[in-house]
Amino acid sequence: MGVLVLDRGQSGGEVGRAARALVEGARSAGGVDSAVGFGLGASLFEGDRAPSPRQLRVMPSFAGDLLDPARSHGDLLVRVAGEDAEAVREAVERVKTVAAEAGWVVRWAIEGFRADNRVEEGRGLSRNPFDFTEGFGNPVSEREVADRVVVREGQGEPEWAVGGSYQVVRVIRFATELWDKDSVDEQERIVGRRRDGRWLDGAPVSEEPNFAADPKGRLTPLDSHVRLAAPDRRNPPPLVRRSYSYDRGDGDTGIIFNCYQRDLVEGFEAVQKRLEGEALAKYVLTTGGGYFFVPPPGDAWIDALS
Repeated sequence: MGVLVLDRGQSGGEVGRAARALVEGARSAGGVDSAVGFGLGASLFEGDRAPSPRQLRVMPSFAGDLLDPARSHGDLLVRVAGEDAEAVREAVERVKTVAAEAGWVVRWAIEGFRADNRVEEGRGLSRNPFDFTEGFGNPVSEREVADRVVVREGQGEPEWAVGGSYQVVRVIRFATELWDKDSVDEQERIVGRRRDGRWLDGAPVSEEPNFAADPKGRLTPLDSHVRLAAPDRRNPPPLVRRSYSYDRGDGDTGIIFNCYQRDLVEGFEAVQKRLEGEALAKYVLTTGGGYFFVPPPGDAWIDALS
């Protein structure tokens, strides 16, 4: 997977034409082996260009973040994904060429991968750089996925945005050397799950643990990641995650956290606030990313910018 975040500082009409040229060229550049998607940044709607999605804004810095402005935010995100890593890299280079011809400049970029990528019982799973399996918290049915991520009518959103989704991207660096000094048992208590996804209270992976029966955190610590993120597992956060690992060399490894939701406040931001003070905090550092809006199928968003 490759992510390109682009900037374009032009007037409304010019932005619309530039967006159309980029989108048409990028879709062709992806070819048959790579899928290309887009995310719209808050800065794309500055001025009178188009009615912006209601909650779209510059991603704030949360407790413990150290955001690099050069690797954060941006007008337009282009995501290229596929099973063949080399094909994805080639598609990204073609998109860069198309972007430059359309007047866009690359603000920042990052490449990701999913180790041990697989599907089990309808959930997409992968292994992160801390050797823990991710993806168990996502819903299985398409209906529940849509219920969590798709913007509906009646939310006060612009007409063109209905059917889209709010995307959060967080580039999170992992302190793997420090992490590896802890025992596996301690690591599992920090996360709140076994490495393979099993619950610490013995509940099967396919079921939800009863945190209420462990009020003092004897089995699952109160400051563990999963317990703070979703204290009531029977009412999970209304979002869907899809993260990728990255390795930029010189020890800079971590994840490109992605989540999608129809409401930023009820989804990502509610979880992020609960995570303040988690035991995992000293092992991770968010260095970049941003808030984006994934438009619904079609080109209504381009027409709105024109």
